[in-house]
Amino acid sequence: MGTPDFAVPALLSVAKAGHEIAAVYSQPPRPAGRGMALRKSPVQAEAEALGLPVSVPAGLKSPAEQKRFAALEADATVVVAYGLILPAVVLDGTRRGVFNIHASLLPRWRGAAPINRAIMAGDAESGVSIMRVTEGLDEGPVCLMERLAIEPNMTAGELHDALSALGAELMVEALASLGQGTLHCVAQDDDAATYAAKLTNEETRIDWARPAQDVHDHIRGLSPYPGAWFQIVQNGKAERVKVQGSTLEKGRGAPGTLLDDRLTVACGDGAVRLTRVQRAGKNPMLADAFLRGVELPPSGTLL
Repeated sequence: MGTPDFAVPALLSVAKAGHEIAAVYSQPPRPAGRGMALRKSPVQAEAEALGLPVSVPAGLKSPAEQKRFAALEADATVVVAYGLILPAVVLDGTRRGVFNIHASLLPRWRGAAPINRAIMAGDAESGVSIMRVTEGLDEGPVCLMERLAIEPNMTAGELHDALSALGAELMVEALASLGQGTLHCVAQDDDAATYAAKLTNEETRIDWARPAQDVHDHIRGLSPYPGAWFQIVQNGKAERVKVQGSTLEKGRGAPGTLLDDRLTVACGDGAVRLTRVQRAGKNPMLADAFLRGVELPPSGTLL
């Protein structure tokens, strides 16, 4: 069970390991692109390319869908960013349980946005947890865990790809142990839990009054999607600009003030240089290309 790109390596790895895949579940095709044509999820597209049976129900709460799931008589269920709630009858519907790849070191960052939140919080490491799924939100016992260092300039996109590959490897290991009867899952420490709430539009705007390290972490934690942003004024109109990359720099000034012609911006403490930005309707571009296409006063202020 999975939907986005993050889940594709797990599907490929489980298939390559020789496991019999009774069915692949994914969310239904959604309108996408300029023409808003229906587009299959990455998992559905990959599963069909592998010749696997695919089911794309809108939900799993109906008796008919639950009956279809039970008829599979599966030994275990693998869940990776499926995006739909699994009712109790589905959780109990396989012989050996339901196992999930969660992109954090549980119990830290339970919830919807663990990759983004880890970087935005300035964490030095992340990782993946193989968890037996229960009805609580990411509260099930952890069976396997692998750590991964978060490099100082690593973005959420880069961490996403690294954890996706790592999770796929770890799930294959977990299934092998499950088959051998050696998989041991340990209850989480609920008192140590933190929650990775879903990202909101309101929090994506850059607050230049924060320390430079916080601004840098904010930018890379939201890169490439949904993107941290600021505003400039062009031809009397405010224009939103997303930031896809930044570095920490030395410098002082009023928060939001441009300190040089290299797009270095003063923060509440220190400064950041914006290395890659994206104007509305444009592709991401390097800072120098951006500066050639806009009019900014030498000591202007970014909003």
